[in-house]
Amino acid sequence: MTDGRRRSVRVGGRASFVLALVALAVALVIGSGVASSAPPTAAQRAAALETLIRCPSCEDLSVAQSTASSAIAVRHEVTQLVATGASDQAIEQRLVAQYGPSILLSPPDSGLSSLVWLLPLVAGVLAVAILTAFFWRRSRTWRQLRARIARAPEVPA
Repeated sequence: MTDGRRRSVRVGGRASFVLALVALAVALVIGSGVASSAPPTAAQRAAALETLIRCPSCEDLSVAQSTASSAIAVRHEVTQLVATGASDQAIEQRLVAQYGPSILLSPPDSGLSSLVWLLPLVAGVLAVAILTAFFWRRSRTWRQLRARIARAPEVPA
């Protein structure tokens, strides 16, 4: 392969990689709902909050999924608080004050429980770094082997 062709293959590979990253970023923005501009209705807010709150008498069910009387009472309370104009954080704080921190399905993102959020991120970064080092060393070894083969004298048959 000529040097000019090698360079064009390298540039083409980089361009497609950058294009894939841009497409991934756009998909993540659209999927996360950041691009939507309409504010949620009171019913949508209440439904979203109900999926984040654990049923007080059930195990690992949200109040939205449960039909227990305690879950129905919490749903009713959430609906009333949303109707009065309370913020999502104020509603969560009120429920935590009543039932304790175990009422929330997702752990808080501060203090020692922040490790729940940070450890997967650290593991992902570490995995990408290890894979990058592995493939970089592997490509370097292949280049060295090809160079040796190219320099080796031909053995007469």
